[in-house]
Amino acid sequence: MPADPIYPCGRVSRRDFLRRAGGGFLGVALGGMWAEAGDIDADIRGPHFEPKAKSVIFLFMCGGVSHIDTFDPKDNKWAGKLIDAVGFGDNSAEMRRPVIYCERKFTRYGESGIPVSDWFPHVGSMADEIAVVRSMWCHEGNHFPAVIETCTGHRGRPFDHPTFGSWVSYALGSANKNLPTFVNIGRPSSPVQLTGGYLGASVSATPFQAGESPIPNLRPPRGTSGPDRDRRMEALEDLNREFRDRYALESDIAARTKAYELAARMQLSAPEAVDVSNEPRHVLDLYGIGDPATEDFGRQLLLARRLAERGVRFIQVCHAGGGNGAWDAHGDIRTHAPLCRATDRPIAGLIRDLKARGLLDETLVVWSSEFGRSPWSQNTTGRDHNPRGYSCWLAGGGIKGGTVHGATDDVGYKAVENRHYYSDLHATILQQLGLDTARMELPVLGRTMRIVEEGEPIAEILA
Repeated sequence: MPADPIYPCGRVSRRDFLRRAGGGFLGVALGGMWAEAGDIDADIRGPHFEPKAKSVIFLFMCGGVSHIDTFDPKDNKWAGKLIDAVGFGDNSAEMRRPVIYCERKFTRYGESGIPVSDWFPHVGSMADEIAVVRSMWCHEGNHFPAVIETCTGHRGRPFDHPTFGSWVSYALGSANKNLPTFVNIGRPSSPVQLTGGYLGASVSATPFQAGESPIPNLRPPRGTSGPDRDRRMEALEDLNREFRDRYALESDIAARTKAYELAARMQLSAPEAVDVSNEPRHVLDLYGIGDPATEDFGRQLLLARRLAERGVRFIQVCHAGGGNGAWDAHGDIRTHAPLCRATDRPIAGLIRDLKARGLLDETLVVWSSEFGRSPWSQNTTGRDHNPRGYSCWLAGGGIKGGTVHGATDDVGYKAVENRHYYSDLHATILQQLGLDTARMELPVLGRTMRIVEEGEPIAEILA
């Protein structure tokens, strides 16, 4: 019986493999990526056409950002009035709720005149570089299922769907064999945001921590030189070539050995990639490094830039994750204020820095959340979840800056003009990476799986 392309049945059991390998084989990395040698089926499947972007920096705000208070201004003529919220909530009951007065002031920025809230003045100053999509929507109204939907393109978990970055990693492979293809920085809302799913663990996210030591235990042992490590890895390659030729390995074992090797390679190059100590002061200032309010996120975005310029394909940066996410503003929408302050300057700094280095044209920056927030009140000054209409924005990587596309209704409840399901955002990112969504499919357990079941790139925001 032929092996499944995704879940191969090896000719050796896992227990027997571990017994045979128990003499330290898994304790150190292999000498060559098996995919590069052709021993693991077709890791590199694209690009299918000339890409506009080489890397993606995906900024995910965990918990649901209020579009009404940030990038989708509404007047306050409905404030205090009851509006129909039919079908909203877990029981889909009919209800009427009062619209909250929005305290934010919006300023038009740049030649494009895009209005941005006073919570994001630094991002506003980059308005001519960004395209705001005000008509996003998804199905799920609770955090965990919404995160699954928006990061995998599918609802629920009847199949082990991979997260979006894993699809990119699987399709494009590595542009730098000494660094991961898909990196996550910061705490996610859900482990699903890191998973390789049915594509395998080898394309799941490599987690980097916040702070001054993004990768624990990265430094090699004292007294070990680069040539020493090279000789050891070459010896391991010779010792294990016959083993690889004789046995078909289960995917998780193959992924583990690939991970060990990548860890060894990262000892050679990653310390330099994650070390920001040599960045000039003016660059640190761009990201707000040195200011307690922006220090942590600023370091994460500076690290993201350093990884993108070294060929990492997909860098996912999760802000305020864990639990429902700190952007979850049920009690008081003003809890957004410190979160905006923590992210505003670093995000604008990232765009400025990429542009100054000539990297913005080839780096796609995406800002989003799992859903938006409701126009009505919850607990007087809080806002409820709202998957029916919200905003995201994109910059660089072939995006038409200074653009506003789509619209929600008068109160910001539903997307009503040029509505875009989250799969359209996925399709847009894939398009800019040179990937044809129609070809992004695989047979898994007798079923054809796709990252984009239905959806098209958002053509109006593409340059």
